[in-house]
Amino acid sequence: MPHILQNKNLEIHIDLPDENYKASRFDRTGKIVKVKFHNVLLSSVERTDRENEDHFGKGFYNEFGIDTALGFDEAEIGGWFHKIGVGLLKKDENQYLFSKNYEIKPAEFTVITEPDRILINCSSESVNGYSYVLKKEIQLYESKFSVKYYLQNTGEKDIVTNEYSHNFIAINKDRIGDNYVLKFPFQLKTERFEETVNPERKVDIGKNEMKFNSTPKEQFFFSNLSGSETIDAAWELINLNAKVGIRETGSFQTNKVNLWGWKHVISPELFVDLHIKPGQSDEWSRTYHVYKV
Repeated sequence: MPHILQNKNLEIHIDLPDENYKASRFDRTGKIVKVKFHNVLLSSVERTDRENEDHFGKGFYNEFGIDTALGFDEAEIGGWFHKIGVGLLKKDENQYLFSKNYEIKPAEFTVITEPDRILINCSSESVNGYSYVLKKEIQLYESKFSVKYYLQNTGEKDIVTNEYSHNFIAINKDRIGDNYVLKFPFQLKTERFEETVNPERKVDIGKNEMKFNSTPKEQFFFSNLSGSETIDAAWELINLNAKVGIRETGSFQTNKVNLWGWKHVISPELFVDLHIKPGQSDEWSRTYHVYKV
């Protein structure tokens, strides 16, 4: 059963590390699977065309090292490398693919629950000179919740990676369309985007916001929305029908903001770069404010 944080405004369902999703991509510490605001559902799922949704992302799942998992390059074929927040993955070819489901040796997890927060610790083995301790705290406030991270390098080599929250969102189960507005605190310059996948041209890009002229039947994707410029980490999504908005703000600045979505889900993503030397640690947080428009 998920652990539930709840008050008069918000209801947050959090799967424990050994519950439901057990694939090799997403961090298992504090898997936020469902968020409701005044009984309006804010969370969605990665795919609706597969029977077992526990094999894919949902809610506010996060991931470390989407492009290269920690220690992948040093590992031999048949050897093991780290996926932070998951455990050790078995290397079976020379290219790392985040979407592939690798054989896993799970990390060690401990959980502490309190009425308004949950704390989950993840401790890794030492492999190829890498090891770490990850601590995540999810805390509920009146009309917001925060996700606080602490990552300590307990190994012999530098930890160089990144982390982001995938944010699988749909407000009130509404399909993505002209009822949504997605805002950013920086100017969108399409010529500086690293990648643009908008096959049906259903995503309209303004000065600092995106709108949708109808429901996309195909997936859309935009990468590097700030053009590598370092900016404040934030986005805001409003549903005009439900008159509900949600805003994420990071405690960090970012030079990588991506957007992925489909007909049933929209996922703005704020990346944080991490470079932690042996014996040192880093901390950062994400805060989600939910409000009525």
